[in-house]
Amino acid sequence: MTVNGARSEGVLFGVGLGPGDPELVTPKAQRAIQRAAIVAYPQAPRGRSFARSIAEPYLRPDHIELPLVFPVTTEPDDPAGGYERALAAAYDDWAEAIAERLRAGLDVAFICEGDPFVYGSYIYVHERLAGRFRCEVVPGVPSFCGAAAAAGVPLAKRDDKLALLPGTLDEEELASQLAATDAAVVLKLGRTFGNVRRAAQAAGVAERSLYVERATTERERVEVLPEVSGDVPYMSLLLVPTADRSPAGRRRPARRAQAAVTVVGLGPGDPAWLTPEAHAALCDADELVGYGPYLERVPQRPGQRRHPSDNREELDRARLAVALAREGRRVAVVSSGDPGVFAMATAVCEALDSDGLAADVELEVLPGITAMQAAAARVGAPLGHDFCALSLSDRLKPWAVIEKRLRAACAGDLVIAIYNPASRSRRSQLERARELLVELRGAETPVVVARALGSEDEEVTVTTLAALDCASVDMRCVLIVGSSRTRVVARPDGSTPLVYTPRSY
Repeated sequence: MTVNGARSEGVLFGVGLGPGDPELVTPKAQRAIQRAAIVAYPQAPRGRSFARSIAEPYLRPDHIELPLVFPVTTEPDDPAGGYERALAAAYDDWAEAIAERLRAGLDVAFICEGDPFVYGSYIYVHERLAGRFRCEVVPGVPSFCGAAAAAGVPLAKRDDKLALLPGTLDEEELASQLAATDAAVVLKLGRTFGNVRRAAQAAGVAERSLYVERATTERERVEVLPEVSGDVPYMSLLLVPTADRSPAGRRRPARRAQAAVTVVGLGPGDPAWLTPEAHAALCDADELVGYGPYLERVPQRPGQRRHPSDNREELDRARLAVALAREGRRVAVVSSGDPGVFAMATAVCEALDSDGLAADVELEVLPGITAMQAAAARVGAPLGHDFCALSLSDRLKPWAVIEKRLRAACAGDLVIAIYNPASRSRRSQLERARELLVELRGAETPVVVARALGSEDEEVTVTTLAALDCASVDMRCVLIVGSSRTRVVARPDGSTPLVYTPRSY
């Protein structure tokens, strides 16, 4: 480039070419290619460049081509990090090769499929050169937009959340992300396809997922995920379209012949602890019934009605859920933790039993992670041997029964998970239980106090029965009282100690 007869530095264009069809290269991208003296593009070690094949109709005979060859590397999961080091060195070399041309006053078009800033190789050159040279980015049609058009399905609508996910994520993390969103695109398949397939199955979205290969090209392939077999190429992706939840026509399983209530465990608090099965049930429900603060943890969805109530109205909630189900509504009763552990599954069973509805109302209970499981995981494995779970609430059972069970647990040397330890109206019960446990088990017995697990207010403390501050305990807490075998091991960094109960005596 020259200005007033003097040579100045060239401009770097990051040009998106779209998903594969040359007709989807925008006019602006075509002009950028035509303006540049040099066309740079990523190239496989064996000499193939998908980007160049897309741009070929727009290349001039006098264009200077600059292939940027990916290194022959170890696999990405190489524990020594050789893959990342080799890529970083290659990007350094690419950037220097382009910088040399820019300093010579030549405009360079770095062409790449899709959009330059969506998982594009151009990003790494841009990061290295944007502070030194003028860079202009020309957006392109992303591959997943071409894939959705090829499949003929809308990805997301209205208030749906759309997640763009790399297939290189850990399988469990990918399943969690798929379960937590309305619609998704999973890129970078190839060698990751097996993990991606299993993650989709675990998230409960496999049946509606579409595999798309080389979208918008002559070799385009679209199949439903369960029908795909064998190896797949890197130039492929997975579409998880939004489930149709419109009031007029929902793509959902056929309604059961009889009324049904689904009781759903939300886990202790972190959305990542919600199982894919529970997520699917919440998405599918017409009516959500539950304790107000628990309902607030469920994302709002169009067409759903909510029925919040007070924490002490379990049986009334259960009866409402049954009544709604008998009207033909899809009903989900939400419960913190696991619905069968001091929670709503029992109340629904009581409603069915006492009202004589067990014969004509189907009950489905979907498990969740319990508070005691989450608390144990935070400190190690205090529930690693025999244990029991007790509620200190004497609202529905007399204190004499609670004390009898505490004595029996101590006689059996069981680790004890204590639910409902104290509320605004029940303050003395925990102190009475602590005194009894000190008498039977010893003042130095370890105690894990876990509060608001999975939330921003989470607190986990390891103390002893003697030092337990009963005044700081409330209904958001679960306690784990160790057995005679439970060990507490201090960590070198002074963080929360390791607590575990050995598996052998």
